[in-house]
Amino acid sequence: MAWTDERVELLKKLWAEGLSAAQIANKMGGVTRNAVIGKVHRLGLSGRATPAKPQRGCAPSAPLKEESPVVKERRAEPKSVIPEPEFTAPLVLESGDRTTVATISNNMCKWPIGDPAKDDFHFCGQSTLSGKSYCAYHAHLAFQPPQRREPRREPRRALPAQEKRRAAG
Repeated sequence: MAWTDERVELLKKLWAEGLSAAQIANKMGGVTRNAVIGKVHRLGLSGRATPAKPQRGCAPSAPLKEESPVVKERRAEPKSVIPEPEFTAPLVLESGDRTTVATISNNMCKWPIGDPAKDDFHFCGQSTLSGKSYCAYHAHLAFQPPQRREPRREPRRALPAQEKRRAAG
């Protein structure tokens, strides 16, 4: 199916009226919902004049339940944001060379820079905190803080028949 000027204009009109991509595809015929979506994006059509109308037979969503105070409180807690350390350029040795496998020591940042197959490959080389592999900047890039998880509840085990009788009697 080719997008003729007439079909493009019809698409623009139906899109502006707020029809969904599936509804437009049905009205136009010979085109899929995905083709409509693709053409809308290629044309750069933005928001709609009116929201898409729900199709018949679709049940309205259930009314939202009031959140418990605990949920509201958790949601209101600000996320701790760790500030990004300032970038420091890779270390240049006294000889004018960059840090390589042959020149790196324990207290130097081991963040690789460049392609290991190329001659200009080197490491950051900036100083690290005691026993760490990376400087503050590269450690910030490498490690993400753990996500806060709710503790898991262990499922209750069913008691064997004998223990049930003892517990009851």
